[in-house]
Amino acid sequence: MDTAEQIMQRDYSFEFDELRKNRIVQSHYKYGWMCETYPTGLASAIGSLKKRLELYEQTGNTEYLVDVANFAMIEFKYPMHKSAHFKTVPSEESPGLDGISAKELMESM
Repeated sequence: MDTAEQIMQRDYSFEFDELRKNRIVQSHYKYGWMCETYPTGLASAIGSLKKRLELYEQTGNTEYLVDVANFAMIEFKYPMHKSAHFKTVPSEESPGLDGISAKELMESM
């Protein structure tokens, strides 16, 4: 059985996390405290996320994916959705992948 450490080393991007964290700090100097911007509704994390995802789809620049992750984190921390909550979703309620995983493909053969 694979250990959590093996899974993280093989399938997790620590570089992505570092890039994401660096941009949070950089954005602080550019925009100020997010806790003074997002809870007040001055800016929309979801709107900004959608714009960056569209830019990634147009350009392929993965920097926009780092931004998408940061805006998702901002919405998680300072939710504007009126019904925002965290609830673990069972597998049968998950939308699953858009496609098929290598594991599923091998099991279907």
